Amino acid sequence: MTVPLRPSLLFLGKQDDPHCALAADFARKNFGDVTICLGKWGEPLPGAAREWEGDYVVSYLSRWVVPEAVMARAGTAAINFHPASPDYPGIGCNNFALYDNAPSYGATCHFMAAKVDTGAIIATKRFPVFAADDVESLLARTYAFQLVLFYEVVGAMAQGIPPVASGETWTRPPFTRKEFNELTILRPDMAPEEIARRIRATDFGSWKPTIEIAGFTFALT
Repeated sequence: MTVPLRPSLLFLGKQDDPHCALAADFARKNFGDVTICLGKWGEPLPGAAREWEGDYVVSYLSRWVVPEAVMARAGTAAINFHPASPDYPGIGCNNFALYDNAPSYGATCHFMAAKVDTGAIIATKRFPVFAADDVESLLARTYAFQLVLFYEVVGAMAQGIPPVASGETWTRPPFTRKEFNELTILRPDMAPEEIARRIRATDFGSWKPTIEIAGFTFALT
């Protein structure tokens, strides 16, 4: 009896992140030849990733925009896990969901494309957003649901079932850095309700919205 070869995989993720560590360990145990690259914002993509060739590329909370040349070397598929539902592609996704008072949120698995967060959607995992949620609580729940989605999609891949497009689509173009930066600004002429929405959406640990007055910018404390 011939034992089928387990598919090979390139895992790209975030350094020093507990959810990413669990995902990487799952990949290591369930695939054949596994290359794991973890990094931080601003670091160059490692040579091991640039030179890799195999079956799957999986990006999970990765700090790199994956070059098209690397995607092309995935013989079966290159997929990404995005910590937001299809309503919120791009940057600052959870922030905009809180600002919008969105009733639900989630995590999305999709095929990679040249433009970030535009590839065909494979699967989503949704959950409710509560009135008491802030950036910290929404992020924590998002990462928990995203890890479950990872186990479902990548677990199927390990069993020889490649991902397929679900037919679900992104509902808007990806949010940009410019749009996110604008969300963090408070101005004296804003209504109190608008200020409260922006604070809820962008106040997270050491990250604070800023106040613009007469051409000067001040940090909110």
